[in-house]
Amino acid sequence: MINGILAAEELLASRVAYLFRTYPKQITTAIAAVLLTAGGGAFAVASLGPDASRIPVKQVFESVTPIAVAPQLEALDKYGFTLFRSETTRSSDTAEALLQRLGIADPGAAAFVRGNPEARSALLSRAGRTITAEASQDNSLKKLSARWIPDGNNFKRLVVEKTRTGFTARTETDALTPGVRLASGIVRSSVLAATDEAGIPDSVSGQLADIFSGDVDFRSLHKGDRFAVVYETQDADGQTMRNGRVLSAEFESSGKIYQAIWFQEPGQKGSYYRPNGDNLHRAYLSSPVEFSRVTSGFAMRMHPILNRWRQHHGIDFAAPMGTPVRAVGDGTVEFAGVQNGYGNIVILKHRSDQETVYAHLSRINVKVGQSVSQSQILGAVGMTGWATGPHLHFEFRVDGDYADPSTIAQADGSVPISSAARPAFERLAVSTRRELASAFSVVQASAE
Repeated sequence: MINGILAAEELLASRVAYLFRTYPKQITTAIAAVLLTAGGGAFAVASLGPDASRIPVKQVFESVTPIAVAPQLEALDKYGFTLFRSETTRSSDTAEALLQRLGIADPGAAAFVRGNPEARSALLSRAGRTITAEASQDNSLKKLSARWIPDGNNFKRLVVEKTRTGFTARTETDALTPGVRLASGIVRSSVLAATDEAGIPDSVSGQLADIFSGDVDFRSLHKGDRFAVVYETQDADGQTMRNGRVLSAEFESSGKIYQAIWFQEPGQKGSYYRPNGDNLHRAYLSSPVEFSRVTSGFAMRMHPILNRWRQHHGIDFAAPMGTPVRAVGDGTVEFAGVQNGYGNIVILKHRSDQETVYAHLSRINVKVGQSVSQSQILGAVGMTGWATGPHLHFEFRVDGDYADPSTIAQADGSVPISSAARPAFERLAVSTRRELASAFSVVQASAE
């Protein structure tokens, strides 16, 4: 055994020596280690280079002549770059106004947009279309793209491009790309201001209010309440064109945490559930108008026109003229028209002889006998009939008797998860918790 160990050491030493003879300049240090597992072991590190503390330090001074300014300016003049800008079209846009907002000063491009039927139709008098432009360093137009959704799952793309002979225009059709967005925020004044600050679209904010309407009073939130949401989008060339359903959400209010997960069993209608599987679906929404202010409740009040005390049979929601009014639950239109002091009014018939009333509307979007679903738009806020200002008068009737509309969201309309779908829901709940935790970590970091 000893002879074997000595032979291994001699072999290692001979190979190290060979390396130094072959590569004397390339190798300045070497590390040799031998691990002996039988009869003991040894480990050694040997430095074969010079001691760094003994190497002399030399200072080298050399004069450098700077490059003249003129060649540098000439080189900059030859260098080209592209500026990218984005905007949204307005109904009042002219070719010059649109290009000016994009930072483009190009009379030729403006003349082309005015004169080309394809470009003029797509860009002018069209509000809300997403525009991106590529401009040269002298702010002349190189390329302009406009995107919009005509219908379905496709989008249109107009491309105006500069060529050697002038500008050209073409219209393309492409498929929308499904996407997912994650956002979060902290309430400082109101939930609407918080969602705006977080860049959350109004359609998603409205879904949040509906999902947690049975748990959270959005009219009396506290400073420091926070939320996170994951929602669907449809994108075109990396830009969101349409927002979809909320997939999961979490709301922390007054120290209590509420979570919701969208889940749909095969062949069933989807709904929102708590992580433990409880269904959050309610037969009725808490409000027919999103993020509105209650100005008069279900109680005795001084009538603003009759000028005497009388029972107020509903709730008045203050909202700007034209604000959409939605059905709080599934039902059938029993009446749609004008009715005395109610002005323009819609009455919906629901299950169990229950009715909801929507009065003082500026317009009506439904007809008698029409079936409507929860959240469907019935009309818009107005001040028709006996109304002194724009608002919605909302009533809840049971068997013909007036009931307090503030209790409407307490009606349960839930369907439990089946045992067969439970494993799939559990897997979804686990991944959802991770997503929402990530969103809340962003909120926490921004607060600090």
